[in-house]
Amino acid sequence: MTQTTGTAGDPPYLRIVATIRRRIADGELAPGDRVPSTRQIAAQWGVALATATKALTTLRLEGLVEARPRIGTVVAGSSPAGPAAPTAPTARRRPSPAPDTEPELTLDRIVRASVEIADAEGLAALSMRGVAARLGVAAMSTYRYVPSKEDLVLLMADAAFGEARPADAYADADVPEDWRARVEVGTRTLWGLYRKHPWLARVGSLTRPLLVPNLLVHGEWMLSALDGHGLDPTTLFDIHVLLYSHVHGLAVHLELEADAEAATGQSEDQWMDSRAPVLRELVDSGRFPTFAKVVGSFEDGYDLRLDALFDLGLRALLDGLTPVVEG
Repeated sequence: MTQTTGTAGDPPYLRIVATIRRRIADGELAPGDRVPSTRQIAAQWGVALATATKALTTLRLEGLVEARPRIGTVVAGSSPAGPAAPTAPTARRRPSPAPDTEPELTLDRIVRASVEIADAEGLAALSMRGVAARLGVAAMSTYRYVPSKEDLVLLMADAAFGEARPADAYADADVPEDWRARVEVGTRTLWGLYRKHPWLARVGSLTRPLLVPNLLVHGEWMLSALDGHGLDPTTLFDIHVLLYSHVHGLAVHLELEADAEAATGQSEDQWMDSRAPVLRELVDSGRFPTFAKVVGSFEDGYDLRLDALFDLGLRALLDGLTPVVEG
């Protein structure tokens, strides 16, 4: 049996690679088509997420697939030929042993690779072994630089929050004195980072906040914008937390929706369409007249737009806080 179809003696990840490679070669998966995610591979083949990640990494190194943030792993634009078939069972490809020393491996590379995995597949797909597989190093190598996945996630979050600062919006211009303008820039900067890295909202909470330097850079900006208006410390910090919770509370749904789509294979619109009979039953029951009136007024259904909700909520918060801050 050739490598294209895999053999029973191959490691699980190579059998997965062979199956997906064959689907690409046969045209079943065309350029741009999504291939199974790490979570889908793990469920379908009954393997660990690290094994699934190693399979996708192998396909990526062969140039057959590529990762696209928030889309997942897709077939590359051109499909290079797979490796030549072995001429004898003993010629089967086996994983090359990792070198004892890996001078090219750095903490920065580990963090960047981890962020790429989380961006493309979600935080649940992240594992220390999976990161090692993506980097092509021995499974335990990453532990030389970071002791656990929990520590790694904190480093990832710190790196992600450090990609943009509210002050960047002003470049060489003077930062305005107006607290409202500064708060708006601060919240929009955070929203942009959560939009870029939806998994961030799954890390930490209001009750157990992230204590990482680059998130505190954003907090310092917001607190300094509110400071100097006669607010007592508790009120000032409460307002800061309220504004942050608006950003964080909406951002949580970015990753939840990505997880739901990966698990069900349905987009948000497709899922809602499949629930149309249930919605119709609720509307027609007569128990919820206002709900029925509002829902019935939508010509093409209600389009849930998180960016629009963010803008609406931010304006409402700033309008409501103005007499508190300036009073």
